[in-house]
Amino acid sequence: MNGFQVLLRIALGTAAVAGSVAVGDQAGRRYAENPLHARPAIRITVGHQDADLIGTDNRALQAAVDYVAGLGGGVVEIGPGEFLMRDSLHLRSRVTVRGAGERTVLKKDREARTDLVADGDFGEAAITVADPSGFEVGRGVYVASKTQRNFHGVCATLLNTRSNYFTLSRAMNADIMVSDGGFAATVFPVISGYHLEDARVEDLAVDGNRPGNPTLVDGCRTAGIFLYRGDHCVISRCVVRDYNGDGISFQQSNDVVVEDCVVERCAGFGLHPGSGSQRPTVTGCRAVGNDSDGFFFCWRVRGGVAEGNWLENNGGYGMSIGHKDSDNFVRKNTIVGNRRGGVYWRAEAEPMAAHRITFENNTVRDNAGWGLFVDGVTHDTVIRGNTIEDTGSGRQKTGVRVGRQAGGVTLEDNVIKAAEPMVDERPRS
Repeated sequence: MNGFQVLLRIALGTAAVAGSVAVGDQAGRRYAENPLHARPAIRITVGHQDADLIGTDNRALQAAVDYVAGLGGGVVEIGPGEFLMRDSLHLRSRVTVRGAGERTVLKKDREARTDLVADGDFGEAAITVADPSGFEVGRGVYVASKTQRNFHGVCATLLNTRSNYFTLSRAMNADIMVSDGGFAATVFPVISGYHLEDARVEDLAVDGNRPGNPTLVDGCRTAGIFLYRGDHCVISRCVVRDYNGDGISFQQSNDVVVEDCVVERCAGFGLHPGSGSQRPTVTGCRAVGNDSDGFFFCWRVRGGVAEGNWLENNGGYGMSIGHKDSDNFVRKNTIVGNRRGGVYWRAEAEPMAAHRITFENNTVRDNAGWGLFVDGVTHDTVIRGNTIEDTGSGRQKTGVRVGRQAGGVTLEDNVIKAAEPMVDERPRS
């Protein structure tokens, strides 16, 4: 039996499972009859050879994930080798995707890009393109325009076609107008999870193939690894390199754990918990040599922990925190050599500022300009037990800078070595 036949049989089996209420009846229930019902032991392997499913691209991986998901959850093990990704690997609830470390590489295919020749209307799940070359059914696609990007763009899968007209798996989030430079590009997260819970990705590498993907995308809809409303998910011991956007981004996703991951040479943020993701835990990660901030707390990220991370030589800040990002703990991180500064509390008005941030036991070294800048109308900031130093490079001229509108800042037991250890711009009473 060849790989295509195996793929077809698994896909058909998945469809049958999905249509059956009896199979896995207890699986996925929050309060199942017993722990064995709640945690199915389904396991399937995927690889170039010597695996349950033989394949070398996203279709083989997706067939395995969907098969396991249809039975209520379990584990998909991906063997060593490179897998060409023409669409995202779409994660499913209660499915663990596990590779063989950096020997398992999910590599994004080269992008094709074309202008739209008909407007993509809000709610419309279709596009009409100028040049359909490279746009094939089953491929991932990103649709946006000059002004309608970020959350207003859409990532989807091409489902059907007639000449230069394609239907999509998701509808437009905005009016994508031809007059505003509307375009479509075969760009997508290499690994993606929407509206799911209890998924895991571990022990694999993502190659974003940045030279073959010139369209710069943002972390609101795309990243090397991306979650949208993916609650209680875990990303562990993964590597993301050379993606033309963020490395790891999760949006509106609660209780996400990112641990022991590496993000290098990506065009956007390295690590990006965003848009109301509550209680994230990001520990033991490295964000090195990315074009923007190493770690970006986006909007309304609360109750989070960033601990033991290494943020080095990023093109933006080592870490940025701002819009309603309150009640977070940042501790035991190393933040070194970042090109816009060490850690920046963004300039937000009082209702939107990052309040009650505890920043302790970190090392902040040789960043451009300053180590810490507490800007905006923040209050109840605690900076305790940190080493904030310039080691002789002359780059980190100021240790701690407190902005003009900042409220209370508690400074305790810090070691500060800089030409200007402390600059406090608040008016004196």
